[in-house]
Amino acid sequence: MNLWILLGLFAQFLFFMRFFVQWIVSEKKKESTIPESFWYFSIAGSLLLLIYSIYRKDIVFILGQSVGSFIYMRNLILIHRKGKVSV
Repeated sequence: MNLWILLGLFAQFLFFMRFFVQWIVSEKKKESTIPESFWYFSIAGSLLLLIYSIYRKDIVFILGQSVGSFIYMRNLILIHRKGKVSV
């Protein structure tokens, strides 16, 4: 299998993991919660998907992933400024 395809699949897996972790944490707390790890999975998945989309020369995918990465990073900055860290 092509290494670029493997990178794209791994990136999608990381992006999926953010929702899986959020679901597990929410179930444990018995309320909807977005843990800090959600944002780390979001950044990792988004940046790898951005690399993959640049390789594929897909402008729609490139724009979507590049904007998302800034939002995810901004959320982590806000969490750390507030000093609120969960899971």
